[in-house]
Amino acid sequence: MFRDFPKEVELVRIPDPLDHDIEIDVWIPDPYANRSILAWPRLHGVRLVLSLMAGTEWIPPLAGPHVTICNARGAHNVSTAEWTLTAVLSMLKYFPMYYDIQREGLWKRRFEAPSHYAAITGDARPLYPPVMLEELTGKTVLLVGYGAIGKEIERKLAPFDVNLLRMARSARTEPEVHAVSELDSLLPQAEVVVLILPSTEETRGLIGSRQFALMRQGALLVNAARGPIVQTDALVEALQQGKIRAAIDVTDPEPLPDGHPLWSCPNLLITPHIAGSSKEFSRRALHTAANELRRYMNGEPLHNVVQAAT
Repeated sequence: MFRDFPKEVELVRIPDPLDHDIEIDVWIPDPYANRSILAWPRLHGVRLVLSLMAGTEWIPPLAGPHVTICNARGAHNVSTAEWTLTAVLSMLKYFPMYYDIQREGLWKRRFEAPSHYAAITGDARPLYPPVMLEELTGKTVLLVGYGAIGKEIERKLAPFDVNLLRMARSARTEPEVHAVSELDSLLPQAEVVVLILPSTEETRGLIGSRQFALMRQGALLVNAARGPIVQTDALVEALQQGKIRAAIDVTDPEPLPDGHPLWSCPNLLITPHIAGSSKEFSRRALHTAANELRRYMNGEPLHNVVQAAT
């Protein structure tokens, strides 16, 4: 997995726990932030941090302003986009409910699907044949965040002919991207809302009670970004009231404690922050780090800088 790294580089494995000081120029942190935070006081001479993850919000407060920090932009695209599409389809096809039916072994429970549909959408009309699932095709999807992963999600959604609304920090054209300031006006239009934006001071608590109230009855919220972007108490309330449904790979707090109210919320699919964790992701992340290291050694501009050293 390390064959892409320059031959003249000495690779030093940092043990866990680290009980002695190490002098290094470039640090590739453990993907698990807690272990890296414990190791940092023992690391000396670090001038460049090459994260294997897209999110690096915990690194600048740790390393300080005099260290250049790069993320692994692009390495998560495929795995996270595939998780997002799977989560959307799983919820619209009622897979969590059907898995419960499978475990109980009662075929006749499939007739719970029409009442499930009526409860979450508010559409109680008698329909024949009864609604056993929903279709993604033709739905309006709001992408909140339009970076590399957001664009990959768009590509994965293309065969479903969705009506796509895009949102980022600032508006732009070709394709049309709305500014995040327009969030409240766009939420009522969306049947699926996908969060795939970075965790910053500006995005913390972006989705709260006001935003849930603006969402359509039965809208699906998908969070493949960071837990703190959604106000947890407001999410629990919206789920318990049957206002929305959700599929989330991230939570606040994280790890989600035993007995937390989210575990028992209805209309909710939780995965434990694994959306990017494929074997192929690890290969791509190390390849990205190796390329950045080669540019650094050659004095070339780095591609994925999230903090330039001051």
